[in-house]
Amino acid sequence: MALTRRTFGLSVGAAVALGSPAVLAQRGQLVRVAWLDPLTGLMAPVGQNQIKSFQFMAEHFSRSNPAGVRFEMVPFDNKLSPAESLNVLKAAIDQGIRYVVQGNGSGAALAISDAVTKHNERNPGREVAYLNYAAVDPDLTNSRCSYWHFRLDADTSMKMEALTTYMRDQRDIRRVYLINQNYAHGVQVARYAKETLARKRPDIQIVGEDLHPLAQVRDFAPYVAKIKAAGADSIITGNWGSDLTLLIRAANDAGLNARFYTYYAGVTGTPTALGAASEGRVFQVSYNHSGVTGETRRLMDEFKRRFNDDWYTSATYHAFALLSTAMQRAASLDPVRVAAAMSGLRFRSFNGDVEMRRADHQLQQGLFISEWRRAGPPPHDYSVENTGFNFRMVRAFEPYVASTPTSCQMRRPAS
Repeated sequence: MALTRRTFGLSVGAAVALGSPAVLAQRGQLVRVAWLDPLTGLMAPVGQNQIKSFQFMAEHFSRSNPAGVRFEMVPFDNKLSPAESLNVLKAAIDQGIRYVVQGNGSGAALAISDAVTKHNERNPGREVAYLNYAAVDPDLTNSRCSYWHFRLDADTSMKMEALTTYMRDQRDIRRVYLINQNYAHGVQVARYAKETLARKRPDIQIVGEDLHPLAQVRDFAPYVAKIKAAGADSIITGNWGSDLTLLIRAANDAGLNARFYTYYAGVTGTPTALGAASEGRVFQVSYNHSGVTGETRRLMDEFKRRFNDDWYTSATYHAFALLSTAMQRAASLDPVRVAAAMSGLRFRSFNGDVEMRRADHQLQQGLFISEWRRAGPPPHDYSVENTGFNFRMVRAFEPYVASTPTSCQMRRPAS
């Protein structure tokens, strides 16, 4: 079925490995999962939404999943710091937790991935598996790939491949400005934007580029002034959280009439900043959009009713679908056996059939370009952050379109 016609409907009971037998030797057992992300600082609102999302999905999958297990989330505040991430990772391991999830900040992700790999080498029998739901630096599945790291989001290069394929066909784009956070992800966004636009639309001019500190800038007016002075008609940014919310507010306050091509316009706080002033001018590349139907829409509506918030980190669904399917396949809760089952696993998730690529543990999935638009008739009636607007899908890409090659030379356990 073409990806553009998928309804995103799926019952949890159907989230099984394709063709795998039902093995429920571990039925009823509790699986504790450590969540290592920020609960304080400027990015705290993002972290608070995402821990609620994980707890919501843990409860949902505990009612029904292929392995018959129960899930419990254990949150740890890593303060968006790589160093603090190592401290809370150790605390989680000391509590006997064998599965960890993290997503905010590729610097923290790289630290966690390296630490988990070293821990597993030094502590046979106490191995830990790491599910990365949002840190998208390509190095995590290339030069610094780890057997114990599994990425559930599309990486920076994959999203840029899809985004620039869409931009290629927008012939009125002529002058692009790049503004990004000054850390691994932001640097990679700028790099891949320049490389892919040069290949697909060499007539487009990059008229300016800025890298700013992560989660420290409170006034983006000077950056917006530079963008206006450069005469940009479009902006590409990988900013997220407060760094995108404040950028959008400054752009609207200054009357900047340019289009934003973003990775994370749907993240907490930014949709409210977009408002009516940004209609038709903000685009997002992601593995989801607002016009979903079926089971996925019912989950979105339930989350909204319970928390008056939006369930936008749909990779939380990926996490439990992957884990429970692999646990069923492995007939075990042991991370060694479960990791082996996750490697190369094809499974059903909220956005159709996806695959955890064996070569680098990068999930292969469809991507969408969506546009900030006023809510309309179903299925476009969802109201993001109660604004009366949402992200309407304008282009869908099958997994092979956005997939990018890997240089990963994965070291696998001898067993």
